[in-house]
Amino acid sequence: MDTEILDFNKSGGLIPAIVQDARTNLVLMQGWMNREALVKTKAEGTVTFYSRSKKRLWTKGETSGNFMQVKEILADCDRDCLLIKVIPSGPVCHTGEATCFGEPKKVTQAEKHDTEQARPGDELLFLEELEQLLKTRKTADPEKSYTSKLLGSGHKRIAKKLGEEAVELVLEADNNDDQRFIEEAADLLYHLDVLLISRGLGFRDVVRELKARHKF
Repeated sequence: MDTEILDFNKSGGLIPAIVQDARTNLVLMQGWMNREALVKTKAEGTVTFYSRSKKRLWTKGETSGNFMQVKEILADCDRDCLLIKVIPSGPVCHTGEATCFGEPKKVTQAEKHDTEQARPGDELLFLEELEQLLKTRKTADPEKSYTSKLLGSGHKRIAKKLGEEAVELVLEADNNDDQRFIEEAADLLYHLDVLLISRGLGFRDVVRELKARHKF
């Protein structure tokens, strides 16, 4: 989206931004953006607002770690309001609730199980959430973030680590411990994701290649 077409003047240099869960369509919160906040949001892929009380930019999740990964940004017909579709990595409201607009319906374990059974592919959405989260680790402190340290080590080091994880998975395949095998597979996927990110790629690029090879 071209920020130049937006009307920031109507609200004194700010524009309201409504945030919606891209998967469930649940409205999560409303904040304010100036032009700088929007540019930062688009560049980094995580929602950044302008705080009217603190008089500065603030990235949602900078304290809690519950970032909101941007999937789509839309402007209304008057170009003076934004709708930002995101994938939240945790509760959005400061109260600990998923949304700032009222308390969501309490879900029982039975209902949760039924939902998971009805939508078996939802687990795969976590790969995209993980990828977006790992991208935010590029600017994290390498002393506190293994991902940040790994990304800073370069392609060759990451590729070497991926190879080590692949060997561990192959070795575990000869054993009968399914849990250990799954754990090694998870380690492999994580390191593959990091390598893809380091090259400016992602799982979507791999999926596109697989789809191109598929013969219907």
